Amino acid sequence: MAPVLRALAARGFAQHIVLTGQHGGLRPHIPPALQADTAEIGFDPAHLSAGEIREHLRDRLRPAMLAASPAIVLVQGDTSSALAGALAAHDSRLPIGHVEAGLRSHHPTDPWPEEIHRIVIDRIATLLFAPSETALRNLRSERVRGQAIVTGNSGIDALLATTDAMGTVERDSGARRLILVTCHRRENRGDRLTGIAAALRRLVDELPVRVLLPLHANPHVAGPIRDLLGGSKHIELVPPLDYEATVRLLRQCWLVLTDSGGLQEEAPAFGTPVLVLRDATERTEPCPCLKLVGADPARIYREVRALVDQPHLYETMATPAFPFGDGAAGPRIAEAIARWLERA
Repeated sequence: MAPVLRALAARGFAQHIVLTGQHGGLRPHIPPALQADTAEIGFDPAHLSAGEIREHLRDRLRPAMLAASPAIVLVQGDTSSALAGALAAHDSRLPIGHVEAGLRSHHPTDPWPEEIHRIVIDRIATLLFAPSETALRNLRSERVRGQAIVTGNSGIDALLATTDAMGTVERDSGARRLILVTCHRRENRGDRLTGIAAALRRLVDELPVRVLLPLHANPHVAGPIRDLLGGSKHIELVPPLDYEATVRLLRQCWLVLTDSGGLQEEAPAFGTPVLVLRDATERTEPCPCLKLVGADPARIYREVRALVDQPHLYETMATPAFPFGDGAAGPRIAEAIARWLERA
């Protein structure tokens, strides 16, 4: 959201920012000029269900919104926080703007609960900022009542700004090719995580690759991964990375294995191939860098081996692409809000 906040500030809009605490470490990314207008709810979501998080935040946000009475409430993405914010705004009869509207896997339980979160938010939103034409078509097919606009994804704005500030980063040239792995989604817990871990061990045992796996901040996610992969040769488990370190790794690594939606959007900008450890994705835009492989260990091994053994397949995937935005989403969103306010 930082690019959106900066674009709104540039137009002179007063803003009140609320960090819910569902995901930590966000405050440093708030523009300095807006730090004084940023509040933190501050709670630990680690032991709460998605529904408990949503209702806790909804109850906390509603009185704050009634007191502030903003012209519009912006929520971003598909988290429990986003849904709670949208519902609290709806409870308070306030207009809602949804950043990243229209993403759909068309599977109600994959991802769970995010797919339903997106659908509900888009049903009640006044302004829907779609990252792509594909997302816009989804919204039109659902006949949403709000105004839907293709803006691109503000995450690409942040990515390109960070890349420019970082300067040149060379691909890792070690004897073993570097694979960045992230795995945190609820769908990939239990037996599926066990299978993914088995695939990673086989990859480093049989192929000239090494794995770097940043652990998730949630101990319920990180603990099982430590149990399955801790001490494995050529598999390095590291603490959670900040945004800049993650961007640097996306530029350095040979391949990404992930169930993260954000990395599916970001890695293609650098021409870094991504094998998606999911059976369905809400990022369905055509992109040469992305391929769904699921969590079957034999399939994961087979797909990585093909990229090792057949350089032309790798080169085909390693084509920089920008299906999710061009770096100007923030200004487009701010302009759309300004025009809407003029008409309101």
